[in-house]
Amino acid sequence: MKFDMGQATLSGLVSRTHGSHGDLGQLIQQLIVAAQPLEGKFNGAGRAAFDQFKSHSEQVAAELNSALSAILGGQAGMDTSFGEGDQEHADNARRQMAAANFDAARFAGRQGG
Repeated sequence: MKFDMGQATLSGLVSRTHGSHGDLGQLIQQLIVAAQPLEGKFNGAGRAAFDQFKSHSEQVAAELNSALSAILGGQAGMDTSFGEGDQEHADNARRQMAAANFDAARFAGRQGG
């Protein structure tokens, strides 16, 4: 199996995930703000359901932010690892080329005198 990825793939993914992280947080906050005018308008079971919605939406927002932060950390770690691996691969190739005897590999016949 071949795994081919450009050098900026993971850093681009981190950037997009970071943007999505902010977008998701804003959307949840907008949902909570949009529901604010309804606060205090319910009694009994309706009020309990609304209070539960508000409590859960804040909890869901916190959990989503925590999960996305963990994803961002993992992506950043992968980006670092792939960058270091790419550099190590290049360094190994340079060392091997420096140690190779390219003159011995010539296929042209030698003319003796």
